[in-house]
Amino acid sequence: MGPLIFDKNKTTTNLTKKNEFVVFDLKGKSLKEKVKLLILRDLWSLNWQIEYVKKKIEVAPPDSYDKETIKQAMSIKRGEIINANRKWINKNIELARKNLASGFDAYYSEIDPVIEVCETQKQHDLFRIFRYYWSSPYSDYVGRRIKLIIRDKGLPDKPVIGIAALGSPIIHIPERDKWIGWDKKTRTKNLIYTMDAFVIGALPPYNHLLGGKLVSYLLASNEIRKIYHDKYKNKITLHDKRIANSLVGIFTTSLYGKSAQYNRIKYKDELLYHPIGHTKGYGTLHLSAQTIQAMLKYLESRGIEVNHRFGDGPSWVMRVIRTAGDLLGFDSDFLLKHSFKRNIYFIPLAKNFREVLNGEVIRPKYYNYTQKELVNYWKERWLDNRKTNFDVVTKVLDFIPSDFVI
Repeated sequence: MGPLIFDKNKTTTNLTKKNEFVVFDLKGKSLKEKVKLLILRDLWSLNWQIEYVKKKIEVAPPDSYDKETIKQAMSIKRGEIINANRKWINKNIELARKNLASGFDAYYSEIDPVIEVCETQKQHDLFRIFRYYWSSPYSDYVGRRIKLIIRDKGLPDKPVIGIAALGSPIIHIPERDKWIGWDKKTRTKNLIYTMDAFVIGALPPYNHLLGGKLVSYLLASNEIRKIYHDKYKNKITLHDKRIANSLVGIFTTSLYGKSAQYNRIKYKDELLYHPIGHTKGYGTLHLSAQTIQAMLKYLESRGIEVNHRFGDGPSWVMRVIRTAGDLLGFDSDFLLKHSFKRNIYFIPLAKNFREVLNGEVIRPKYYNYTQKELVNYWKERWLDNRKTNFDVVTKVLDFIPSDFVI
């Protein structure tokens, strides 16, 4: 697939180089030309190559993105979302602080996690405020969703250790589908027996004690399967009127290639997080909110509306980009495909997950991992050694909840 190509004449009237800087002047531009310039600006900032060829501009992505470039792009996107929600965040920041442990208390806690399913508005608000703390931009999943708050009942106030969230899996990921052995028909029928973990992580001070790995261990437990079963035991699928309350596996992805959090997570000799490949890099994180808004205004000026249902998240943004790209006359698929690749991990909850997901058997043969034994293993394998690291101990003991900011 070739590079993106723009008309040079109008698009770059005010696109000039000054030493190593590029000035993108939007003044006096039509909506159409503004969108093109904003796309160029976003891609330039991510080290895409911009070349002038006769009366055309050719734009091509780098062979790969380094970790710092991805962090920078995520930071910009996260900043846009936080700024848009700043009033709500400031209003609820004390709720977050009241639910965090001091470093001293966390260090000396026995750390006895309890999983809390978000049901009340207060629980959802607490999950939301903590989710803004992550370095990745806040987005929600459409379809089935289970949001979890992990608390430490080893302390009297049961402060929050971390959060996790499960959502309906993305419909088509080639590497995942190949690894499972799915064709389109089989995937459509059996995808419902899996979920995506789109949030897994710890809050301070537990994050310094590898609390993220603890939350990761908990997702492999019997308790998570029970939470899923209880939530969907009376739900019937719209597609073929089935009761599908058996969860045989969970997919998740890393932010920056190989994941330090999911790497080497084992219970005894059993690998809990299996690396199965990587995404193809389809996404929207490489385009700013300003660019997306300009696309929307351009589409509206042409009488085109891209329907936005609550919870659509990235899928809606991708439709906006595709529609605008088609109207502008460039390959929107090329633009969407060159976002950031992520490593894919699979957490098998059943020994015969592949047979179940391919429709060869009906009844899952589950692993029997209790929360207690997984937590004890995490303590022996990870926590005990972590507590002997002077720098880690200093970071933990220095933390007080009033320091928590977003």
